[in-house]
Amino acid sequence: MNPAVTSAEERLPGRRFPWLLTAWIGLLLLACFYPVLGRMVRDWYIDEDMGHGFFVPAVSAYMIWQRKNELLARNYSPALGGLAIVLLGGLLLVVGTYAVEQTLMRGSFLVALWGAVATLGGWRLLRDIAFPLLLLVFMIPLPAVIYNQITFPLQLFASQVAEAALGLLGIPVLREGNILELPSQRLSVAEACSGIRSLMSLMYLSLVYGYFFDSRWPVRVLLVLLTPAIAIFVNSLRVTATGLLSEYNPELAQGVFHSMEGWLMFLLALALLFALHRAISLAAVKYARPR
Repeated sequence: MNPAVTSAEERLPGRRFPWLLTAWIGLLLLACFYPVLGRMVRDWYIDEDMGHGFFVPAVSAYMIWQRKNELLARNYSPALGGLAIVLLGGLLLVVGTYAVEQTLMRGSFLVALWGAVATLGGWRLLRDIAFPLLLLVFMIPLPAVIYNQITFPLQLFASQVAEAALGLLGIPVLREGNILELPSQRLSVAEACSGIRSLMSLMYLSLVYGYFFDSRWPVRVLLVLLTPAIAIFVNSLRVTATGLLSEYNPELAQGVFHSMEGWLMFLLALALLFALHRAISLAAVKYARPR
């Protein structure tokens, strides 16, 4: 048997992949959803809570590209049933447009994209790249109803922790809701300081980090479940630090200093995420050993 012939036969399924059809359908999706996608990209730029949106599609594309040899070596077959999902995405787009519901309109693109993948490569291909495709949900801003339900409790919690911590540090503080009355000034824990930004970004990074650095599903799940605790803790620490620094210099609680403080706290959150993964991994190895 000729090894060269065998190798060519093994790569044959990859040669049958419909590249031109894939590019054509991709262009059609972009053309149909261009207004929706354009507004969403604009929101990424304007809304600081969605700054990570620029990285989401790039990371998902890299995840799929990293497995290109594995995927091209498989024999995928088109599934006409995927067209029904594409049509569902189009229907959701029409409904969302008439209802002026941005989240529904943006979600309809993902539905149409998933349907297009199933149409081109079948349900097996959709299953094989399900995780990168599901991560695309993080590029869609939270609906206002859900956002408000999450933000206000986070604001109150951060205010309560800051009140207790500043009191322990000997700084008199009176809290009224999310307002902290300090001797030198009044601090308001606004929506931007609620921690929702770091919560969404850290949740996404936790999923990506677990995908690249740990293949054990129990460890990945536990890491994601504990990530919100890191985000909430770090944000409470940020509010406390803001109150503490403002007593020495009120300018440190606003402007560029406040923004730099936010970036430093986010780096701390990343360090805690790595430390948490290390601790979970060590615990998993310890309990996996036979006794």
